[in-house]
Amino acid sequence: MTERTPAANGAASGAFEVHRFDDEAAAREAIEDRVVYGAVVAGPEGPHVLTASAASPVVAQLLREAVTAAAPEGARVQVTDVVAAPSGDPRGSALGASVLPLALAGMGAGAAVTLLGLRGARAALTLTGSAALVGLAATAVAHSWLGVITGDWWTEAGVLALTVLAISAAVAGLAALLGPRGLGLGGLLMILLGNSFSGVTSAPQLLPDPVGVIGQWLPPGAGGSLLRSVAFFDGSAAGGPALVLALWSALGLAAVLIAGRRVAAAPDGPAGPAPVTRETAMAG
Repeated sequence: MTERTPAANGAASGAFEVHRFDDEAAAREAIEDRVVYGAVVAGPEGPHVLTASAASPVVAQLLREAVTAAAPEGARVQVTDVVAAPSGDPRGSALGASVLPLALAGMGAGAAVTLLGLRGARAALTLTGSAALVGLAATAVAHSWLGVITGDWWTEAGVLALTVLAISAAVAGLAALLGPRGLGLGGLLMILLGNSFSGVTSAPQLLPDPVGVIGQWLPPGAGGSLLRSVAFFDGSAAGGPALVLALWSALGLAAVLIAGRRVAAAPDGPAGPAPVTRETAMAG
């Protein structure tokens, strides 16, 4: 029997969404593929709890506590962390705290491009280049220095860069289409809502419905989920978050390019009087 994160999809508080598998090997595979957060294997020696603290230390703790409380008195509860969080960040606090700086970096890049008056291809190249630099710098800190992410270095850098690009392109695109109001709307979506609804510090399923779902459709939440997948699960369940980030990036850059073309094609203003030349002066 496997049990997933405490469900917030209309279930009672503290309930689990239950999945069943044929054996322990199948349950372990489901955990490694990010299908479930954990599992309970019933055996003659007592329950065996399988967790994945790399997916969510909070859910792993909740599952251990729930099984221990429900076990018969005196029963020994064995716990195995199938995909453990890195030793540099066993509680996932560093990973959870990384979402806000990424959102701020993206917001800053999008605002800077707007305030500097960059348009069209120049704005798009600036957004892409700044996102790449942030991705490289963030990976150097999180992977090489702190050791809080442990996947492929360049893949993690790409994920972080794509997250920043999705945020910055969206902000710049909104500003290009709506003017200064676009910056305010971008800040609302990416920082106030995106950071709060991301679920990176716990799990999206622990947030009230539909907050968790909305958070996964915004770049901060999608970026956090994608980073977990590539850092700890060899890319399992990475398709959805990657698609969300790609869509935000493409739509934002498209808005920037379209707005730049409109400005370039717009006339400078009504034509003034013809310049006075020697011939026209003599004719007058």
